[in-house]
Amino acid sequence: MAKKRAGMTTMPRRKGMSPLRRREALNGYIFILPWILGFIFFVMGPMLTGLGLSFTEYTILQPPKWIGLWNYSRMLRDPLVGQSLYNTAYYVVLAIPLSLLVGLLLAILLNQRVKGMPFFRTAFYMPSIVPAVASIALWIWVLNGHLGLLNLFLKNLGIIGPGWLTDPVWTKPALVIWTLWGAGGTMVIYLAGLQGIPQELYEAAEIDGAGAWRRFWAITIPMLSSTIFFNLIMGIINSFQIFTPALIFGATQTLSYQTPAGGPLNSLLFAVLYIYQNAFYFYKMGYAAAMAWLLFAIVLIFTVVQFRLAGRWVYYEFEAKAQ
Repeated sequence: MAKKRAGMTTMPRRKGMSPLRRREALNGYIFILPWILGFIFFVMGPMLTGLGLSFTEYTILQPPKWIGLWNYSRMLRDPLVGQSLYNTAYYVVLAIPLSLLVGLLLAILLNQRVKGMPFFRTAFYMPSIVPAVASIALWIWVLNGHLGLLNLFLKNLGIIGPGWLTDPVWTKPALVIWTLWGAGGTMVIYLAGLQGIPQELYEAAEIDGAGAWRRFWAITIPMLSSTIFFNLIMGIINSFQIFTPALIFGATQTLSYQTPAGGPLNSLLFAVLYIYQNAFYFYKMGYAAAMAWLLFAIVLIFTVVQFRLAGRWVYYEFEAKAQ
């Protein structure tokens, strides 16, 4: 508090950073420096280069030619851009809720105190670390319309299975099934969140007479909301960038190799796959860069909206303690 003496005002002296804090800050900057340099040279640099190329006509073989906003205006007239974004949105809307739900259910089941639980946790997590190409090759056989394991199983139940990879209606649901097979990664994150919930909360609720369903909605979901939010954000970002399964599933159903594969009736033509086709099949690097920035803007908008809405349903324990 300022004090007045002999007509003079003395302000409190601000304490500078101590040598220990200064040394800790310096060590922090040193440790983060490799990541900062990697981000500048390997992420920000290519991003800014791509932004510049999006305003040019660039075919790799010739120098870029400035054309202004022509690539962006062309996207409005390209029907495949709309179809690729529709396919991507269809997959995101279908895959994200199911992945979150399946991952959460698996985590709850594997959070029980049962003998041999480490084995079951490992078994359910293993599919998520199998290389994508290997798992896709396996699921091409499983989803085969005639001899596939899934349709043979449905046949034993008296159900005629669809052409998972040949029918345009079923190609994206087939891709979602493949995605759910690798839900172990999401499950592990949920499992870590579940084990961080204090058991005293469940014991107190049980003493008050709360049933299992009430404890789940009043304790588990609120305490796990930050984990759900993390999985939601990562799921949105990854789903908008789906590429490898669409490329391989689509290529297996393409009879002609003269044109790039997009699945039956381009039902597997996702946004990143179409960007790849324009860049490396048609050598339209400028147009591909413009589409990449369009996809970046879409993902950014979805992410920002989710962060804006997070305050309404995401609970952070440390914020509650601070209040």
